[in-house]
Amino acid sequence: MELLRFIGNIIWLLWGGIVMALGWALVGVVMVLTIIGIPFARSCFVIAQLSLWPFGKDIANRRMVNREEDIGTGTLGTIGNVIWFILAGFWLALGHLFFAVTLICTIIGIPFGLQHIKLAMLTVAPIGYTLVDDPD
Repeated sequence: MELLRFIGNIIWLLWGGIVMALGWALVGVVMVLTIIGIPFARSCFVIAQLSLWPFGKDIANRRMVNREEDIGTGTLGTIGNVIWFILAGFWLALGHLFFAVTLICTIIGIPFGLQHIKLAMLTVAPIGYTLVDDPD
């Protein structure tokens, strides 16, 4: 199973992984430079890492993982997600959806397209979520 994940991640890099990871990193740098966006920058860099190597990782709601509320899972997290979507989330989600549609049109690209869809959903509202190891 580990070998399949490794091979999937290598192929992923060529089919949109590097491009989207660079997009996430660029948005992260811009967020740091704006000072107001510093809280969003960490998420950008974490998701850039996920965009480079997605197989073997999954996203989960922090409320479910930690079994308690935190600042990102409540009302402030929702407000943060709205601000995030307006500033950068929409454009990054479009990038992931572009690659998803392109890859799903091919039979061999379906698993990679599904990964892009997973990342697009995370891109819409990343605050309140965390990375976990895939149980498979």
